[in-house]
Amino acid sequence: MRFVLASASPARLAVLRAAGVEPDVVVSGVDEDAITASLSNPTPSELVTALARAKADEVASRLNDDAAESVDTVVVGCDSMLSIGGEVVGKPGTADVARTRWKSMAGGTGDLLTGHAVVRLRDGAVVARAEGTRTTTVQFSTPSDAELDAYLATGEPLAVAGAFTLDGLGGWFVEGVDGDPSSVIGISLPLTRRLLAEVGVDVVSLWSARS
Repeated sequence: MRFVLASASPARLAVLRAAGVEPDVVVSGVDEDAITASLSNPTPSELVTALARAKADEVASRLNDDAAESVDTVVVGCDSMLSIGGEVVGKPGTADVARTRWKSMAGGTGDLLTGHAVVRLRDGAVVARAEGTRTTTVQFSTPSDAELDAYLATGEPLAVAGAFTLDGLGGWFVEGVDGDPSSVIGISLPLTRRLLAEVGVDVVSLWSARS
């Protein structure tokens, strides 16, 4: 069984590796803005699931086109966004946007949603699909102006959903989570396990040999 992660996220890769899975990484080339624009008033859950599906499908189609791809393969795509104050936000991209978001969420809570899509291929053909979303509530602390300036200067919050990480420098400013911590990092282990089971894959069969 070949496990393919359709994501460039080092955090998702680290979660899987720590959990005994060594995936092949094949980054999708989907236009997330175009997909978002094509949806009509999606709920936050529908949005992240649609983006995860598009990523998994795009990578699966490329594997499908590979005549040499005859291995039983499972492709997993994910997408994360933060819902706060009724607004769904992704990666801020700039320090100014990240600062504005932190000013609005400091001392409060937000819901981190991660959409998951699993596609199973056998002999180059899609034989099963499964998808779902995991929502986890995050309680934020209130960083001082100096702390926020220093955090923004690292560049870390500019490239992650919601302008924070749980497993990096942003963890200093997270008071707690109500739900699945691995989903906040980028990929929910319990949900991925369930989705793999839905397409007929036992997660323990994917575990790497441990010394």
